[in-house]
Amino acid sequence: MNGRRAPIKRSIGRILIAGLCFIGLVMTAVPSRAADHIKVGVVRSLGGAPIFVAKEKGIFAAEGLDAEIVFFDAAQPIAVAATSGDVDFGITGMTAAFFSLASQGALMLIGAGTWEHPSFQSIRFILSNQAYAAGVKSFNDLGGRSVAITQLGTPLHYNLARVLEKNGVDLKTVRVLALQSNPNVASAISGGQADAAVQTAANAFPLVRRGDAHMLGWVGDELPPGQSEGCFTATKIANDRPDTVKHFLNALRKAETAWDEAFADAKGKRQDQATASEMIAIAAKALSQPPEIVKLGIAYYDPQARVSVSDVQRVIDWYRSQNMLKASIEAESLIDKRYAILAP
Repeated sequence: MNGRRAPIKRSIGRILIAGLCFIGLVMTAVPSRAADHIKVGVVRSLGGAPIFVAKEKGIFAAEGLDAEIVFFDAAQPIAVAATSGDVDFGITGMTAAFFSLASQGALMLIGAGTWEHPSFQSIRFILSNQAYAAGVKSFNDLGGRSVAITQLGTPLHYNLARVLEKNGVDLKTVRVLALQSNPNVASAISGGQADAAVQTAANAFPLVRRGDAHMLGWVGDELPPGQSEGCFTATKIANDRPDTVKHFLNALRKAETAWDEAFADAKGKRQDQATASEMIAIAAKALSQPPEIVKLGIAYYDPQARVSVSDVQRVIDWYRSQNMLKASIEAESLIDKRYAILAP
């Protein structure tokens, strides 16, 4: 009996081996699923830090995404690009243009970008050398002066109004110069065509470092904490590509958590941790800035990219008060709760 079983066992073994080889050949012949290519629009500032981190550290790749970063000179064009399909996602300041397009059903808010947060720096006020020499030393001195921003109807415009109001200066007494891009704002400050400017940290610090401008103050030191930027996508993408949106948000939240762990202590205060230098190096590379400049203006990100309904509504209401939005808009109607996590 044993003599007859041996050939049978050997035959079964050969069949199994042949079957496994065939399966292996079939699996080898089937190409792996290509990564989902996405375009993410950001302004060339630290507002794009989580996107830089997610790409550089392979977080997007781990989520099956091939992310292409598309840089813009200002926030408003990103909302237009997301509507037209030129980018799939945007993470930038919540502008009047964004709210107008979102209220028409074209865009949805799915997460958050930077927050103004104590001990972190995001939006900075600077002075031209000429204005400083003429005695402009505080926010109270800005009445009757010119202040440069990229565009009207942006968080820079909104925060300028709030800081002036806090310091007893009427916005109507200030000449707001909308110069369309950060390089244009920098030129206006360096050349003395503007007395002051409101810029993100990565754009303001090089001017101060070169001696072309003076520091005036931070929005985060003047105003209460709150959401400053939003993350959004086209409503069509939110409806038709839910897996892409979920994977993108997974990557964003992982990157924002990594950033938070690098720069915040257990109480949420700025305190550089062991991975801080790595995060600074990633942002510096993406922005073509020296690391010592980047480290001076570290923005805060909520690790879960939570959306504050009250903060979003406050921005909407201010834009409407300035006749930048025609209709009354409820913030909650613009937030896609299939994806967004709301802040308490």
